[in-house]
Amino acid sequence: MTARAAGLGLRRALMAQLRDAPDGGVDFLECAPENWIGVGGRWREQLRELAARVPLTCHGLSLSLGGADPLDRTHLRRVRAFLDEYDVALYSEHLSYSSDGGQLYDLLPLPFTEEAVAHVAARIGAVQDALGRRIAVENVSYYAAPFQAMDERDFIGAVLAEADCDLLLDVNNVVVNATNHGYDADAFLRALPGPRIVGLHVAGHHDEAPDLKIDTHGAPVADPVYALLERACALFGPRPTVVERDFDYPPLADLLAEVARVRAILRTAPGGHA
Repeated sequence: MTARAAGLGLRRALMAQLRDAPDGGVDFLECAPENWIGVGGRWREQLRELAARVPLTCHGLSLSLGGADPLDRTHLRRVRAFLDEYDVALYSEHLSYSSDGGQLYDLLPLPFTEEAVAHVAARIGAVQDALGRRIAVENVSYYAAPFQAMDERDFIGAVLAEADCDLLLDVNNVVVNATNHGYDADAFLRALPGPRIVGLHVAGHHDEAPDLKIDTHGAPVADPVYALLERACALFGPRPTVVERDFDYPPLADLLAEVARVRAILRTAPGGHA
């Protein structure tokens, strides 16, 4: 996959349209293994058919990297088998926790402390060992943090260094968090370790108030997110970028237009490798 590849999040609601769409509209598709592991019948056949035409990357939902519950080793074995079956080059998960004696079905923020760095880095290391591959972690949106002994950017950098993993930079989440918590989005980007960034996400959000954005993935990508994507690519060089949409799906043509806008940004960005 090239640094200038533009992709789309694969959702079952889009499957029929994607199967019927001509090749070239997307460079790759990103799916959540949890939504496909153990699925058979026509859905599995359709996934195999689509993956034969378009490369897949994967973005996990339920490892709960920052959680206190033991890692689910059975799930990790299934994820590894899925990644191997589809020759997935990039697997990412969220820098958050999502379990407490069971799945919470939400991505909850971690305290920005040295103790949390050590805890989550050790778990990331265990996950990388179990999967037999390097993974990337994604910066998440959050509306309250349990404790902040360090800045978010410093916390992310410390985790990446101690775990020796990569970063999937969610540009929309930077816009959301910068607005909600009153920090400078460009200064946040400049503090990140650029060589660790292996991919980017963009998505839509809801403007609840001038100082409150809600990360929804249910709207078109907003202009401030495209603008920050341009600045991120100018700073770091282009990276494979995914347009995420989780509900209120428009016609596929509208999503492909967003992918095309991302592709244009990536192709005009300096640096990187085409």
